[in-house]
Amino acid sequence: RLPEQQKMSESPLNWFRGVYLPPALHPLNKTFVKGGEWQDIDSAQEKRRAFLQDFCRKYNSRKKLQTHLVHLVSRIYVEDRHKVLYCEVPKAGCSNWKRVLMVLSGLAASANNISHDDVHYGKHLRKLDSYDLKGIYTRLNMYTKFIFVRDPMERLVSAFRDKFEHPNSYYHPVFGKAIIKKYRHHADEEALKTGSGVKFKEFIQYLLDSHRPIGMDIHWEQVSKLCYPCLINYDFIGKFETLEEDANYFLQLVGAPANLKFPKFKDRHSSDERTSTEVVRQYLKELSKEERQLTYDFYYLDYLMFNYTSP
Repeated sequence: RLPEQQKMSESPLNWFRGVYLPPALHPLNKTFVKGGEWQDIDSAQEKRRAFLQDFCRKYNSRKKLQTHLVHLVSRIYVEDRHKVLYCEVPKAGCSNWKRVLMVLSGLAASANNISHDDVHYGKHLRKLDSYDLKGIYTRLNMYTKFIFVRDPMERLVSAFRDKFEHPNSYYHPVFGKAIIKKYRHHADEEALKTGSGVKFKEFIQYLLDSHRPIGMDIHWEQVSKLCYPCLINYDFIGKFETLEEDANYFLQLVGAPANLKFPKFKDRHSSDERTSTEVVRQYLKELSKEERQLTYDFYYLDYLMFNYTSP
């Protein structure tokens, strides 16, 4: 939190430049939680919060991110009725979380009837960076902030499978063409024209290239750069590996309607096998030992922050 004595007479645009928001642990409001079955999930939650706080204290003790607050909160969705802020991490249950936010805000009666396109392109939900600085600051301090994360390598492979192994009118022509052109020797005209058929090894070459032919994308960007967990004090840290239990406990914490449960369905490509540890292992076999190490290094902070075991 910013110091209370922050002089409001300063230019608002300068309030948050180089801001450091200490990851102080605030007690979760458990007023709405009923029943004793949540005890184990609550205990795991407190350990995650304490672990992240401890990590941030060590890693961030002498660091200050020189950036504007509006950029820090650009991935955060706002639900004003229940006073929650959700930082979107793609491939970690974000589609269903956005469905739930739409139900919480009264935009839909059920999460089960909201299409993928409505979730991602309907512009029904408001992001935190659309508010003025006072609105941003107030919500960061008053609302319950939550994030859901996933094992970095599983998230990466899941993103690759989704965007490059299925027809896609954006990722193939935009990313696929650039990747094939730079990293595939003797690429045929069809591949160069459509951008389809990117191999996982080519995708990793692009990811690790300091001179990428095309920029990063939120589906494989590090969580440390999407949600800034050491600069924004997240009250709840959910994990994809325990998604249903964590999500339904969180819904109780914020006083969601009793009949609202986190959706179980797979958002797209429902016939595909879910990206598991074994599936990831098969993809990593395509890489050299050095490429595997560099890919782990790329997500090093995400592994450390959220206490994931290195592959």
